[in-house]
Amino acid sequence: MTASSTHQWFKSSYSGGSGTECVEAALTPTTVLVRDSKRTGGPLLSVGSLAWSQFVAWGGTQPAGAAPRGAFPRARSAG
Repeated sequence: MTASSTHQWFKSSYSGGSGTECVEAALTPTTVLVRDSKRTGGPLLSVGSLAWSQFVAWGGTQPAGAAPRGAFPRARSAG
């Protein structure tokens, strides 16, 4: 799926002003679309509204850098 100009895109209030590592989101009736703010014509990630709301709720309860238990293996140090 590629970006559509018919959606109203917004950035997180936590996005930095440096212009790096930002994503934008757009709400539709059944999904949330996510794209790279530097490649607005590039591919989109489409996430169901319920899954998105659960992700956001979880994210608000975790310390920075935390991952859901068992979801993402932590990188091991080379040493």
